[in-house]
Amino acid sequence: MINIFDNAPGLGISIADMITQCTPYEISKEDCFPENICDSCLHCARSAFEIRQTIETSHQIYLQMKNTKNLPVNLNDGVGFSKTKKQYICPHCSKSFSQSSSLKPHIRIHTGERPYKCSHCTKSFSQNSSLKAHIRLHTGERPYKCPHCVKSFFEQIHLNRHIETHTRDRPYKCSHCSKSFSTRFNRNTHIRTHTGERPYKCSHCSKSFSHKPSLNAHIRTHTEQRSYKCSHCSKSFSLKSALNVHIRTHTEERPYKCSHCSKSFPDQLILQRHIRIHTAEKSHKCSHCLKSFSAQIHLQRHIRTHTGERPYKCPHCSKSFAQRYTLDAHIRTHTGERPYKCSHCSKSFSHKNTLDAHIRTHTGERPYKCSTCSKSFFQKGSLDSHIRVHTGERPYKCSFCSKSFSHKSMLNEHIRIHTGERPYKCSHCPKSFSGQSQLQRHIRTHTGERPYKCPHCSKSFPRRYTLTVHIRTHTEKRSYKCSHCSKSFSHKNTLNGHIRTHIK
Repeated sequence: MINIFDNAPGLGISIADMITQCTPYEISKEDCFPENICDSCLHCARSAFEIRQTIETSHQIYLQMKNTKNLPVNLNDGVGFSKTKKQYICPHCSKSFSQSSSLKPHIRIHTGERPYKCSHCTKSFSQNSSLKAHIRLHTGERPYKCPHCVKSFFEQIHLNRHIETHTRDRPYKCSHCSKSFSTRFNRNTHIRTHTGERPYKCSHCSKSFSHKPSLNAHIRTHTEQRSYKCSHCSKSFSLKSALNVHIRTHTEERPYKCSHCSKSFPDQLILQRHIRIHTAEKSHKCSHCLKSFSAQIHLQRHIRTHTGERPYKCPHCSKSFAQRYTLDAHIRTHTGERPYKCSHCSKSFSHKNTLDAHIRTHTGERPYKCSTCSKSFFQKGSLDSHIRVHTGERPYKCSFCSKSFSHKSMLNEHIRIHTGERPYKCSHCPKSFSGQSQLQRHIRTHTGERPYKCPHCSKSFPRRYTLTVHIRTHTEKRSYKCSHCSKSFSHKNTLNGHIRTHIK
């Protein structure tokens, strides 16, 4: 592999400049293209450059011959025209051009002049075609559509590279799964999804990325002007496409639908990541339990549920977390930011998942269904915990006693019985609690809030369990009849309690 900013062997010009002269794309160290080129691609680029030089020379000879009034009788001497000077000569190097329109963009390579300025940010470019391609990053326009699949691209060169994934041989095979690739570079990039390697580090913060374009896009969040402001909250973005994706967190629009299941997503990248759940081979197996994963990084996250490792530390307090997004949500409890607003009531939340779960208390939707029984749940975490009721799995063990639990939060609450810790304090009275859910239930005794509404009548309840019991009065058969009056009940223990009111 050769760096494209080195000189092409025997030509006295860098490979990047050579590519710039042969295509409408400006190559720079800040773009999203790879900085290295393989021998095969270099041969193609060199051939294109030499053909362009030959065509320019031939065209110049043709123009000079056309303008000569008395053509020579012996045209064999015409070969000498290749040494005739062209009309437009670069003052910085020995190159000459047949047209001034070709010379002008070439001179900008030497002078660094960038007359084409972006109206959305501070960037400027030496060629108009480069500016047009850049503006699409702001507008989100992807005019170059693949004829083989649904993907679309900002630039023709990206589409061409993608089409090769459909048409070219794929000799480079992944050693972790069954996928294969047309280039070694693509194979190596893919392997990082298995290994979790992130070699591209941000110089402004501690984040790192698995490939260069992701790093370049991230760096813009530090350096670029954020001219696209969200009308729903205080956030702003450097790209219009990023703003459009963000706005969907407020509007709940999910235009990207999975072809394998009923799920939909606000962003195409999230959809592509989700589709791997259906299609990817799960070759990464957990040594602590029976679960397996399609990527090494997902396995690493899962293993932390067994080991208790929490590498993401809060800068405001002593807490640490197993996953980055959990830390981000926690930090909002310090800053007070609650960007996710409920469209059914006045509540707002610090995390999108919490909003989604809350909205289901209004709609009654329970999308997570148990395959063993008929139960369904508002949240996936609740379904995962419920499934352990069937399997009997209790992976979370107490270090103080022999008890084990099916869910990490249950273990945490249990441990506080041993330690006596009650970190959740009521703001209305001096009481404190060992668990967040206990505090929330208690606070409702002060506020009178009854968020759990019956879909059959106007009643509402402070606890979900109480609502569940109440709903049975509408839906279940009342087979337990009182022998003292006309009342009947759906549960025997309720009947027994009622009978006591007669015999007191």
